[in-house]
Amino acid sequence: MNKNIIITGTSRGIGFDLARLFANAGHQVLALSRNTKAIQDLASKNIKFMTFDLCDLEDYNRVEEFVQVVWNNKVDVLINNAGVLLNKSFAETTMNDFEMVYKTNVYGVAELTRVVLPFMNNNSHVVTISSMGGVQGSMKFPGLAAYSSSKGAVITLTELLAEEYKSSGISFNVLALGAVQTEMLEEAFPGYEAPISSLEMAHYIVDFALTGNKFYNGKLLQVSSSTP
Repeated sequence: MNKNIIITGTSRGIGFDLARLFANAGHQVLALSRNTKAIQDLASKNIKFMTFDLCDLEDYNRVEEFVQVVWNNKVDVLINNAGVLLNKSFAETTMNDFEMVYKTNVYGVAELTRVVLPFMNNNSHVVTISSMGGVQGSMKFPGLAAYSSSKGAVITLTELLAEEYKSSGISFNVLALGAVQTEMLEEAFPGYEAPISSLEMAHYIVDFALTGNKFYNGKLLQVSSSTP
């Protein structure tokens, strides 16, 4: 059965691959990103795209209107994939830096989830992409104070939402990814080669988004073959 799926951060990397894989499988995708050129170039009849900034409140209204008018008030899967990675020593990381990271990685995730939830039913699934760096007790790396702490915040947010909405039948889960070879990783850590490709990880997330809600709710799954 084809589903209506919203994905953020679809201009490149995992988000782009997710949109393509879901569309090729026949699902309807709303692809949200600040830059839509790559998605437009796919020219897929199953992908609708929208220029979207998680920090712009007006953009959320357009998403809400789209779901009401085009999808008849129905969303099956929301994948909170968009994120910003800041690699900067803590001594140089300002309050503005923290605000910039948290606006996208935490506030944006919370707000889009809040906007989309009224259109979800008892088989719907909210999947948030976090990082191994946000997992308590995992290996930490210098320069990632803002990024990793923001990824820790959405792990706890997911647990809280699962509890608050447990009577609704909507499932909330969070995937803490290890290193994945994406443009964002290359920009933050030039020259580093991750053991997993963007497309490989996207295949895993597609399957989890469609079936994981049958087995998990309010859970953190560590998806990493390398990060301790």
